[in-house]
Amino acid sequence: MSTNHFTKKRITAYLPAALAVGITVSMVFFPEEAFSAAVKGLKIWWDVVFPALLPFFIGSEILMGLGVVHFLGVLLEPLMRPLFRVPGEGSFVMAMGLASGYPIGAILSARLRRDGLCTKTEGERLMSFTNTADPLFMSGAVAVGMFNLPQVGFTIMAAHYLSSIATGLLLRFYGKNEPYLREKRATGNILGRAFNALYMARQKDGRNFGELLGDAIRNSINSLLLVGGFIILFSVIIRIFTVLGIVDILGMMALKILSPLGLDSSLIPAIISGIFEVDLGCELVSKAPATVPLLQKIMVASAIIAWSGISVHGQVASVISDTDLKITPFIFARIIHALFAAAFTWLLLGPISAVTSLPVFAPWQVDSSFSFLQRTGHMCKLFIFIILGLLALGLFMNLSRTLKIVVFRR
Repeated sequence: MSTNHFTKKRITAYLPAALAVGITVSMVFFPEEAFSAAVKGLKIWWDVVFPALLPFFIGSEILMGLGVVHFLGVLLEPLMRPLFRVPGEGSFVMAMGLASGYPIGAILSARLRRDGLCTKTEGERLMSFTNTADPLFMSGAVAVGMFNLPQVGFTIMAAHYLSSIATGLLLRFYGKNEPYLREKRATGNILGRAFNALYMARQKDGRNFGELLGDAIRNSINSLLLVGGFIILFSVIIRIFTVLGIVDILGMMALKILSPLGLDSSLIPAIISGIFEVDLGCELVSKAPATVPLLQKIMVASAIIAWSGISVHGQVASVISDTDLKITPFIFARIIHALFAAAFTWLLLGPISAVTSLPVFAPWQVDSSFSFLQRTGHMCKLFIFIILGLLALGLFMNLSRTLKIVVFRR
């Protein structure tokens, strides 16, 4: 064993231990700060995250157990495979992730990997571009609640989703030489194969609906408890780092890097906070001085939302810990997503700003005053809209492929 390798192993063992001891001691010295931060994190989880995600977690578990995901996998293989180099089942993960927010994209990607429905590389590709923010947070909490500018809600959402798709298209080149998972499909037309896949998956699962529902509720609550723990933990860590002045030190380092790019220095504290947690970062962006250009504010907020924060990264790392999926591609994808999000925001607010005011997008705007039922209904509507859109594209591509084969044979 080389000296460098031995030193690296020592550092990776000592550094986390020292960090954990430092945070624990800091909580002893600043108990009021730690307690208030923990209560704030718990409130966010209980009031927003738990009721919003629980129905989608349960629904996704049931749909996978009933074989619906396998059904969609066959229908959408002609779309997902050539575009993103992931199996057709990834369309369900994509639709769920876009509609209901992180970390459900990573949770479902890990589930596909456990069930053998994707390879390791395909799972890493999939979780890296489907783990997105939910529409109510972007349009309601950020645009309306923080910026008090409802008109930028669609801009933030459009930039986020477009950059997510662009990231997925770019990730198709990740591990491009590795073989993809080939499954035996039943012969016949694509719709027949889809129904056959549903039937075979249901037979393989074997649980009756009562068992399936019970397992779905239990697994969903366990996942949400895990998410809640991370939200509370990182809420405390961010507050401790702020009290100790670590956030200010990181801000000065970031200022030296970002100032030459023309970014207003008032946005640096927001960026540092956003590296750790999305809500706090976006809130600080919205409170930046009025002298800061609005374009820069929205671009930074979009980048923070796409980055998703170390808190979400920790949730993803925990979710995939019992699989062979690695967190490294996910982190690099978050950087790419953030850069794309800032670029698309600039495009939507600049050269093609007229698009953001088109009334056709009004039905997809959400308000911060939405009740739980309104929020759930909106997210369900978005999920159905995405699935139907993907199905239409998938069937079109399958029909085009069939026609090409017929023409070629003639």
